[in-house]
Amino acid sequence: MLHNGMLDFFQGFRHDAHPMAMLLAAVGSMSSHYHDTMGSNDVRAGETFVHRIVAKIPTIAAAAYKITKEESFVQPNMSLGYCENVLHMFFSLSDKPSTIDPLAAKALDLLFILHADHEQNCSTSTVRMAGSSGTNPYSAIAAGISALWGPAHGGANEAVLKMLEEIGHSANIKKYIAKAKDKDDAFRLMGFGHRVYKNFDPRAKIIREMCHQLLQKNDNKNAPLFELALELEEVALKDEYFIEKNLYPNVDFYSGIIYRALGIPASMLTVMFAIARTVGWAAHWKEMMKDGHVRISRPRQLYTGPKKRDFVMLDERV
Repeated sequence: MLHNGMLDFFQGFRHDAHPMAMLLAAVGSMSSHYHDTMGSNDVRAGETFVHRIVAKIPTIAAAAYKITKEESFVQPNMSLGYCENVLHMFFSLSDKPSTIDPLAAKALDLLFILHADHEQNCSTSTVRMAGSSGTNPYSAIAAGISALWGPAHGGANEAVLKMLEEIGHSANIKKYIAKAKDKDDAFRLMGFGHRVYKNFDPRAKIIREMCHQLLQKNDNKNAPLFELALELEEVALKDEYFIEKNLYPNVDFYSGIIYRALGIPASMLTVMFAIARTVGWAAHWKEMMKDGHVRISRPRQLYTGPKKRDFVMLDERV
């Protein structure tokens, strides 16, 4: 549950504020509520912080969602599991939980596990760098949220949905494949390729199977979007251009379709990523702090410019 002061904090946001902006601000504000976990070298305080941030991040995300819907906040229900509670807080209209589809909770659990951690990505490195200064851990997590917000990182699954909507129909796939291969065309095939995986992203295979289960069971209106994604994947994987460059579907290619099938809007997709990744961020922070003797991160730059530059007077410069 959230402190009443934190819930009041949300009332200061406009209803059309981006949910990530609200998440970022709310997590940053937690350091003003929980002074007992501010000592980064206190082992017990560190444990309390980890439990608290992992437990409260879904409640904060749900509060941000309710603001965008102009609906009343729904508190977590202690009789529900983690993912069931997320769905309850998002979609119930009162604190009494509505019926929750077990497969929907299973799909959400799967996405949260697969997104929890993935080595030294941009946001995780940001959390570790901020945490290395000894700042309070809530600020370090807020820094990670800021990094995740970027479209090249956490916003990729939303970009995939927009791309599929732009393609629109399987008859347009070949045209858009050609656009993706044209260096002079601004169109990019989102959800393909990965900095780590040089062949198929194993997470994508698992998520694709869950897409099948979820959409088949519920006869979901998003099934055509999933079918389009499958056809796009099939065409791309047979194209020599994508084969040569090892461009295979990644974890973002199908995850947005699952979230949409669950009723979660595109504006909330990066927030859902943040809920999952908070577990990894907190684990990295805890690992970094465990010996109580952390050196501050200080990346170095290698200067590659001219070794000598003549000074030019201001009035002579062009």
